[in-house]
Amino acid sequence: MINNYDDFIAQLLNAGFSMGAGNDEGVFALLSHNWDNTPEDCLLQWHTGDADTDPWVWRMRVLDERDDVAYSKFFFKKSGYITREWYPYFLAARRGGRTFDEAYADGTMSQYAKRIYHAVAENGALPLDEIKRQGGFSRDEKPKFDGALVELQMRLYLTMCGQAQKISQNGGEYGWSSTVFCTTENFWGEDVFRQAAEIDVDEAVEKIAAQVLLLNPTAEEKKIIKFIKG
Repeated sequence: MINNYDDFIAQLLNAGFSMGAGNDEGVFALLSHNWDNTPEDCLLQWHTGDADTDPWVWRMRVLDERDDVAYSKFFFKKSGYITREWYPYFLAARRGGRTFDEAYADGTMSQYAKRIYHAVAENGALPLDEIKRQGGFSRDEKPKFDGALVELQMRLYLTMCGQAQKISQNGGEYGWSSTVFCTTENFWGEDVFRQAAEIDVDEAVEKIAAQVLLLNPTAEEKKIIKFIKG
């Protein structure tokens, strides 16, 4: 049973990856919003702001405090976690060693994704509102922007790396915090990519699929493949 942040981290490091809370898509999630299946003595409390017992807080806490866990929209266009140990396998399965510019040249990444990616890459990391501004996105382009941002996360070219308070033109803080994004290379560094380069795509898929079945023996093959390849 997961009752606090330390429990969650221990189980996540053991599992290697997990869907974010709320929906396991028939694959695997460490946490659930389904209180019908939650033990009565579970101490978790959602959206309280408590750093130890609120899983919603843990999304950003792992990014602030750890260097071995990534959190972003990785699976089924929804949020999830991948540990440092397993990230090279997902990189091999989804990117196959290609840079963003190579994928764009192949026609597998959109023009909207290019505007977002290069705005982030040129700055190292950018909050969401600044990505929109520097990428020149209008309000009318919001659906395209949102879709391309998810596309970049699913393909493991960009990843969330924290939060930042919005700053007005007068230098004052305002509104809700904005999610900060960076390139995956900037988040992990060279070693993860060096490992990924040595892993064959088929080997990566087989390795992750075997782990999924250890975590959830009832997972369907089609869903496992979609979970792995995005």
